[in-house]
Amino acid sequence: MTQAMRRPPGLDDGPVYLDYNATTPVDPRVAEAAMPFWTGQFGNPSSAHPYAWEPRKALGTARAQVADLIGARPEEIVFTGSGSEANLLALRGAVLAAGAHLVVQATEHPSVLETARALERLHGTRVTVLPVDHHGLVTQEALAAALRTDADRTVVSIMAANNETGALQPVTELAELAHRHGALVHCDAAQACGKVPVDVGRLGVDLLTVVGHKVYAPRGVAALFVRDGVALEPVVYGGGQERGLRAGTENVALAVAFGTAARLAAEDVAADRLTALRDELHHRLDAALPGRVRLNGPAPAGRRLPNTLNISIDGTRGHEVLEAAPAIAASTGSACHSGVHTGSPVLAAMGLGAERALAALRLSLGRWTTRADIETAVGALVTAVSGGR
Repeated sequence: MTQAMRRPPGLDDGPVYLDYNATTPVDPRVAEAAMPFWTGQFGNPSSAHPYAWEPRKALGTARAQVADLIGARPEEIVFTGSGSEANLLALRGAVLAAGAHLVVQATEHPSVLETARALERLHGTRVTVLPVDHHGLVTQEALAAALRTDADRTVVSIMAANNETGALQPVTELAELAHRHGALVHCDAAQACGKVPVDVGRLGVDLLTVVGHKVYAPRGVAALFVRDGVALEPVVYGGGQERGLRAGTENVALAVAFGTAARLAAEDVAADRLTALRDELHHRLDAALPGRVRLNGPAPAGRRLPNTLNISIDGTRGHEVLEAAPAIAASTGSACHSGVHTGSPVLAAMGLGAERALAALRLSLGRWTTRADIETAVGALVTAVSGGR
């Protein structure tokens, strides 16, 4: 591996990492770019003296780099502390500023669904939750039914890609339909950015969330694209930073890290390489466990994220398989409460049964995944399913 693409040291001694959808390792190039702003370049970018000059310039560069990743203009980028906060700013901000009807879909990230529930509970917002089909996709008919008789200004939130199954929603078509009804459209693109091309103009959205730790930047930084002219209620009130929508002295080091990661992602999406590795993993598991491997999500490769494989293996429980496969680090679709595992709400919304949901494994690949990692993963999973460690 070249010096430019050297592995983060945290990957060297642990199990094979197949949980890139949960978080990505920080790219060493990203860490190096940010380091000066944790040490020497410490000034507040809003100050008027020389200590502010470099931080202010770096903040502007980072904003432009994030904007370039998604086809936006720098002044349309608002930095936040997380993707969940960006989603909160988008939905709460738009509903309180412009409308009383919020439309979300059933497999959104919890930060969207819980924000919708809070707006309903605290502000009396009318909320419509759209169903998905067995692939996890929203249909135009479902959205049209929610919009057809609406007298209120509506805010629609449709994620670009599902974090569990990798399902790619038809955002462009849904946004066009929503706009014909006068709605405002938000898209949570946290999982899509850096894996597939994301362009706010092509998608036709008014608000879009992008997250640093999904593109090899540190946790604690994200951004919301706010199309010029869209009014939002601020998420943090105060000194007027970030267009007055998110007050507080900016974390320049994290912004620089995010900007650098965005630039690297724009230069090399690497979708073809990840698709080939993902499909090799799927095909080898299917061959080793004939008739037992069930794909959760759209079957056509182009309708899923190139790095994401969500499968259920008949006769297993996902958490038990991973416990018996310590050579890999991955996720299941289940949640554990007081020792009782429950299936993923995403898979339930797709109409999959409880047994299949409890068997689900999410295997997500990334920048440093190799063919040797795929071989290790296949061996570990097959051995675990066969009853040995």
